[in-house]
Amino acid sequence: MNSRSTESQRIVTSSRGTDDTVWDCVIPYVQDGRDRGAVSLVCKRWYAIDALKRKHVTALCYTATPLQLSRRFPQLESLKLKGKPRAAMFNLIGEDWGGYATPWVKEVIRSFGRVKALHFRRMIVSDRDLELLATSAAGRVLEVLKLDRCSGFSTDGLLHIGRLCRNLKTLFMEESVIAERDGEWLHQLASTNIVLENLNFYMTDLKKVRAEDIELLARRCTSLTSLKISDCDISKLVGVFQAAASLEEFAGGSVSEHFEHIGEGISTEQLEKYSSVLFLPKLSRLGLTYLGTAELPIIYPIASKLKKLDLLYAMLDTDGHCQLLRRCPNLDVLEARDVIGDRGLEVVAEFCKSMRRLRIERGADEQELEDVEGVVSQRGLTALAQGCLQLEYLAVYVSDITNAALECLGTFSKNLCDFRLVLLDREAVIRDLPLDNGVRSLLRGCHKLKRFALYLRPGGLTDIGLGYIGQHSPKVRWMLLGYVGESDEGLLEFSRGCPSLQKLEMRGCSFSGRTLAQAALQLTSLRYLWVQGYRGNGNGEELLAMVRPNWNIELIPATQHIDFDPVRQQLSIVEDPAHVLAYYSLAGQRGVGVEYQLFNTLIEHIPIPGEDF
Repeated sequence: MNSRSTESQRIVTSSRGTDDTVWDCVIPYVQDGRDRGAVSLVCKRWYAIDALKRKHVTALCYTATPLQLSRRFPQLESLKLKGKPRAAMFNLIGEDWGGYATPWVKEVIRSFGRVKALHFRRMIVSDRDLELLATSAAGRVLEVLKLDRCSGFSTDGLLHIGRLCRNLKTLFMEESVIAERDGEWLHQLASTNIVLENLNFYMTDLKKVRAEDIELLARRCTSLTSLKISDCDISKLVGVFQAAASLEEFAGGSVSEHFEHIGEGISTEQLEKYSSVLFLPKLSRLGLTYLGTAELPIIYPIASKLKKLDLLYAMLDTDGHCQLLRRCPNLDVLEARDVIGDRGLEVVAEFCKSMRRLRIERGADEQELEDVEGVVSQRGLTALAQGCLQLEYLAVYVSDITNAALECLGTFSKNLCDFRLVLLDREAVIRDLPLDNGVRSLLRGCHKLKRFALYLRPGGLTDIGLGYIGQHSPKVRWMLLGYVGESDEGLLEFSRGCPSLQKLEMRGCSFSGRTLAQAALQLTSLRYLWVQGYRGNGNGEELLAMVRPNWNIELIPATQHIDFDPVRQQLSIVEDPAHVLAYYSLAGQRGVGVEYQLFNTLIEHIPIPGEDF
């Protein structure tokens, strides 16, 4: 045990009393990292107790060094680390930015002997990392491994995990970039593991997996409840569905191998191909790719039992969505593209009264790939607000929006904790801008909001509206703002509010570097700031005004890249605006290339307890 944890143990042992006994009884019920952090600051004794009792931490991988974290929390059983900024998911941050898992893997092996769950998100994980983990004592006790939107590894690394991590209950790799050598990793996993409950390589390019290995896994792992795979025609998975008696969730299997067979022109032979596919009664969460309207009968037998439906990669038009959703009265989670249309949302409002989470993503812009009717506007949102009163999460791309629709959400959606709206540029004119009053009504009415995103277009929100966001967001911890406000005054007014805001992301906002720095200082709870479109001077001097203890500031300069212009049918030069990234760090500056300009003021300070960003 290292010196820091030994000292914590000494403090706990020497000063143990009645209060500590009460604390031992209470601590299992204090799960939120922020609450635990607040309690640990009461006194040294409670700080030491928290150090020994903390079982889970979520943090950015650069907020502390691996050694600092292991000394602070030596008894961790679960660790979640986030690497690249969220903007990396939209190709706004370069692959070379950082977020390497290697030092953390080495520290887990060396110091975290009790870790059963390891979650890397948007990090670079190498095959060597996976090999070291699998061959160590930590790999033998590991029960959960999540490689969430990660890159840098191949199926060679997964082979070690499949062969040696025999207590693994969850292997998650959704949307990771994986170099595929062969499908042997899955065969090894299926041959050696009998306790797996959750396997997810959904939305990856793993094409060499064999249906026989998936079936072997289903037969051996009788507790398998969730299976999300890459594209594999479900006609080849008949044996899987027969063997996986405990399966509650399935996603990724496709219902057609050829695009030309999808839609109304599908042949009788194609439907007969799936006649032997029978989903088991326990299945309640489903997502099939390339699903067309004519193939909906495959789902109808279990539609009334479905609680979650992923239609993001289905090929349904608006009518197809409506036909299916009318048969899903127990649905509480739905993911779809905006081709669902206002009519589809009206069906959801009428038939899916238990809806809690709804995500509507942007569909294809090419008209021939989408339904003419498939747009979402204030009409659909108004129906949704009035019909689905249990909504907790709503993320939606809209083609048009009004203040009245936002007011309606504020009136009826009292359980909303997470709201995200993006206004697309498909319509030339949005008649009801700015949305100041609607945003105010939404925030006033939705008292439980903790996450809020509003991505508009120029003129969508004035300085007054930006001020409303600051005034009426007392509990919001994460916020994304795009094309809001008119001037620096709006940002300053915004920053006088938002007392709980810890993470702020902004795009397309025309604020000066000096005002950004001033706003960052006024947002008293702010721990993370990302801004795309920094327009200050090239050396970032204005940003130094936000310097504070343990605060890293990174300026990523503007760049250019060549892209294909589909309108002009030619290559064109695209300007990538400069970024500003700032965050708390006890580790000092990152070791990065010269293309990143870094500022840091590192002052010795009691480590901030584990945070959940």
